[in-house]
Amino acid sequence: MILVGLTGGIGSGKTTVSEMLAARGAVIIDADQITRELQAPGSPVLEEIVAAFGSDLLDSAGVLDRAALASKVFGDPEALARLNKIVHPAVGREMASRLEAQRTTTNVVVLDIPLLVENPREGLCGTVVVDLPLDLAVERLVRLRNMSHADAQARISRQASREARVAIADRVIDNSGDLESLEVQVDSVWRWMRSLPPAAADAGRVSRS
Repeated sequence: MILVGLTGGIGSGKTTVSEMLAARGAVIIDADQITRELQAPGSPVLEEIVAAFGSDLLDSAGVLDRAALASKVFGDPEALARLNKIVHPAVGREMASRLEAQRTTTNVVVLDIPLLVENPREGLCGTVVVDLPLDLAVERLVRLRNMSHADAQARISRQASREARVAIADRVIDNSGDLESLEVQVDSVWRWMRSLPPAAADAGRVSRS
């Protein structure tokens, strides 16, 4: 297994890069996608969230309104910590399970983790950061996700800095251009990933340092 970390700030286009890598043959273990799966109607994680933050977070079909949940916890450190205590252990267990299933393969496995700076992983063969200027990230969040300008800036400010992400990168993908430019860069990064030596047996576990 070749194990690579992929990260980028909100609005960076990390999901698009992840999809491009998957199309080239990478196995993607996506922390955000796993979070959504674990918050499905009837799940234990969703039941804990509702118990902590209220049933008004559910729509008529029992689906979590993620935007409403975000509005309750962002800007409230205590509420965010309570949510993280519910969600993060469950996501970590599921990511670990999927990673274990890949350890004896020859696949390129990409850990798609938004908070890779804040929560380092041991033993990665390499790290890729999707980067773009912060004003462009804000513009894309406003245009593509219907966020307000203030909300977009607030979300970005609560993540690691652009400089901190770039500092951990072995490869940086500049997503300030068009899709054609992005495809060319992803091709180059994919060739680099496939050339990396395999990961150690214990690679990918959460750092306790």
